[in-house]
Amino acid sequence: MRLKDDLLKCPMFSGVTDEDLTYLEDVVKNKNYSRGELLFSEGDEAVGFYVLAEGRIKVYKLSPDGKERILHIVHPGSSFAEAAIFGDGHYPAYAEPLQPSRLLFFPKQEFLELLHSRSEIAINMIGGLSRFLRQFASQVEQLTFQDVPSRLARYLLDLAGDELEVVQLPIPKGQLASNLGTVSETLSRTFRKLSDEGLISVKGKEIAILDRDGLEDLSESTKER
Repeated sequence: MRLKDDLLKCPMFSGVTDEDLTYLEDVVKNKNYSRGELLFSEGDEAVGFYVLAEGRIKVYKLSPDGKERILHIVHPGSSFAEAAIFGDGHYPAYAEPLQPSRLLFFPKQEFLELLHSRSEIAINMIGGLSRFLRQFASQVEQLTFQDVPSRLARYLLDLAGDELEVVQLPIPKGQLASNLGTVSETLSRTFRKLSDEGLISVKGKEIAILDRDGLEDLSESTKER
């Protein structure tokens, strides 16, 4: 039951039947990883994809001089590296846990064979990839039309979800700055600005959300306003 619940939290598998879930259980492998344990490197042969059940995963690239550029922070219920098994067969980036994590791993060959025999799962996977593309388009829109305070407000709200009032930043602030398309100094000033306005309070990596409605308004604002 736990495995089925984990899969149903992933948009890629939304709407699958109980029978489909039984087939998926025969393919998927439950794996645990430690913080910093490399899942795969850029250029590695894509041997499968993952669904994150517990923990946090960062997906990133390295510049020629070794500087890290975070592409995406994966949260529980999300899948990643699925496109690699259909593309050129290689992972396009690096991935490693930011904390101890439990993942569901789908081996490439077994999963592709399952798609051939269970077309409903293939349809759901296409839907999941479409949602990811919409999320990516939203990120591009944020970088284009929103300033750093708006982007930070949206990041904190996404991190908190509907219930949490206090969150822990899962990555160093320098990496967060890169992820939001800015620099560390600007991010630090933005944290102070949001704190001075009474929207949040900051204690190291711990962020308390004091005014959720205010953050929502800020997250929806654009540079033109």
